[in-house]
Amino acid sequence: MLTPKERLKTVLSGKKADRTPCICPGGMMNMITEELMKTVQIYLPQAHTDARMMAGLAKAVYEQGCFENYGVPFCMTIEAEEMGAGVDMGSSAYEPHVTEYVIGTVSDWEKLPKLDVTKGRAKVVLDALGILKEEGDAVPIVGNLTGPVSTASSVMEPVVFYKELRKKNADAHAFMQFVTDQLIRFGQAQIEAGADVIAISDPSATGEILGPKYFREFTVRYVNQIVDAMKEAGAQTIVHICGHMNPVYKEVDKIHSDALSFDSVVPMKEAREELKDRTLMGNVSTYTLEFGDPDKVETLAKNCVKNGSDIIAPACGLGMHSPLVNIRAILQAVREEENHA
Repeated sequence: MLTPKERLKTVLSGKKADRTPCICPGGMMNMITEELMKTVQIYLPQAHTDARMMAGLAKAVYEQGCFENYGVPFCMTIEAEEMGAGVDMGSSAYEPHVTEYVIGTVSDWEKLPKLDVTKGRAKVVLDALGILKEEGDAVPIVGNLTGPVSTASSVMEPVVFYKELRKKNADAHAFMQFVTDQLIRFGQAQIEAGADVIAISDPSATGEILGPKYFREFTVRYVNQIVDAMKEAGAQTIVHICGHMNPVYKEVDKIHSDALSFDSVVPMKEAREELKDRTLMGNVSTYTLEFGDPDKVETLAKNCVKNGSDIIAPACGLGMHSPLVNIRAILQAVREEENHA
């Protein structure tokens, strides 16, 4: 019997484990639900700004039998906030979101402050990782970064940002390089604080929005800089891209991460055929997790494994009303593999 940390490490290294790991990384793929908060009496939005509460909620995910990892933070706004964006901290029912942009054009990127990991919510995340690290070595700790395109389009108006990738190409690259450098610094600090794995979620960097050329030029290029830096710092990596993959499978395969994670619109069978040698993660429908029943969830999870998923995880962030009985059904499905082995 492997520990959850050994199991995940084995699979991320491209080897076979005793069974499929079942995780929910955090970040965009947030796993905090209202029922979980009530069960352990720790609530959002307070836990976004309190390291002990953040660690407590991350621990509860594992202790309540939902997933086999700890993962922080529980949102995608920290990087943008530290670079000057206005953020609404959300409530117990919805996640934090950006309310105010910092710059109006990619050409103004030099006006952005650098991300300082010694203060603000960046420091809360690092402190929470430190607390989780003290729990011992059996459970993998996943740190999270908002991907470079999603961060860039959170500090300025996304529609303008996408247009300027073409119109102001040189400035767009300078802006993306600045953002990427900040993300690398935050990721390295997370690894130093105790993260074993760094998950990078870039929902705004889809092939559908960017098309193959710009996906290669702006997503693959800058995501790879982050992935390579995280590997150098000693962590394994997961990259999650939203949307359909048909236009960009060839490009996605050039991402250097240990695992690739996709949305539920991507059929796992298709992804497996297109990316034969890659470690794939996902992609149990979060809609079913919120509105379905445990049997349906279990069937979906088993189908994901059958169709080629190496790590079972929700396809996206969990809806806040998702019942714990449904979430636990995913882990139940992969544990049955163990019993049959």
